[in-house]
Amino acid sequence: MKAQDYPAPVLELITRLKRMPGVGSRGAERFALWFLQHGRTDARALAAALQTAADVVSACPECGFFAQEGKLCTACDDPTRDSSLLCVVEQPTDVLPIERSGSFRGLYHCLGGKISPLDGVMPEDLSVQHLLERVHQHPGCEVILAVGSDVDGEATALYLAELLGRENCRISRIAQGIPAGAGLGHADAVTLMRALDGRRSLGS
Repeated sequence: MKAQDYPAPVLELITRLKRMPGVGSRGAERFALWFLQHGRTDARALAAALQTAADVVSACPECGFFAQEGKLCTACDDPTRDSSLLCVVEQPTDVLPIERSGSFRGLYHCLGGKISPLDGVMPEDLSVQHLLERVHQHPGCEVILAVGSDVDGEATALYLAELLGRENCRISRIAQGIPAGAGLGHADAVTLMRALDGRRSLGS
């Protein structure tokens, strides 16, 4: 006697949902059953939205952020942006936290990752050459390295700083220190060191 199980299309749906980050077997099953039992209209709308996004969204040809096919992203298409400021990030998803802070009005450049020989990611796998081309187009600009502070991020920042040091640009690195609202007791030694190195004067 065969054991009862979901029909093949439901099992396939669960398998696909499990591939999403943060979704385990039980979560995928709950999502699938909710769509089937309560959200068939939502399921069709979701399927349509996924299909549209997959068909028309690609990387901005200028900075690498998300954009509609054949178009620039909102920032690159904005003539009021300060083209003398170029913020370099690892991934397109790193752009929005900076944007939402409301503190930056320049342009972005998404590398598409960070140098990580152990993971097989080398400089030629990243959008480094295009970064140099953009710097050439804006002589005297400031390039802000906003990559991560882990080992690979630091290696990427050092590599880019060496390359950009040959160009007509200023190079800076985002400050790293203690998060707002956190006490010294919650900071590790590296965070404290960077907070002290990045200190600024309050007096005249």
